Amino acid sequence: MVVSDPSEVYICVDVETSGLIPVDYSLLSIGACTIIEPRSTFYIELKPINENSTAEAANVHKLSFERLMHTGVSPVTAMQNFAGWLEQQTPPGKHAIFVAFNAPFDWMFVNYYFIHYIGHNPFGHAALDIKAYYMGRAGVSWSQTSWRFISPNLTEKESLTHHALQDAIDQADLFLKILKET
Repeated sequence: MVVSDPSEVYICVDVETSGLIPVDYSLLSIGACTIIEPRSTFYIELKPINENSTAEAANVHKLSFERLMHTGVSPVTAMQNFAGWLEQQTPPGKHAIFVAFNAPFDWMFVNYYFIHYIGHNPFGHAALDIKAYYMGRAGVSWSQTSWRFISPNLTEKESLTHHALQDAIDQADLFLKILKET
């Protein structure tokens, strides 16, 4: 199966954050790309909304909190820019579909920031999770949907980089292969 509904534009999204939940922790970067070629990409780093951070999150994303406090884009501007990019990808009559690997995590930050900072979410109120999609298509258990189990069959990447844009691109490539091969 390939993505063929002309009214849908699949956008793969990945985020890096300072912790596990919005409000208590900050959305630090957003990477996004269209699934279908020619691929269009979006990347932005945000100014943290507070100083809260977990050691685990910092070890994963490797972003400098201090640098982001000075050079990160305000959440309002970041979400306006992301919404503008999404609008460019979705001409009239089309709808952006949020796609992510472990979508519930990325979705909760993106949805919160869109609603809180600009008053609406251009994706609407739903997301497509690559892991759940793979589970259904391949007929495997949830425990078999981590990157390390899926990737040997469908991608050369052994792990994700935890750079939001690169991970969005790698996840988009994986999703396309799942669509074509399962």
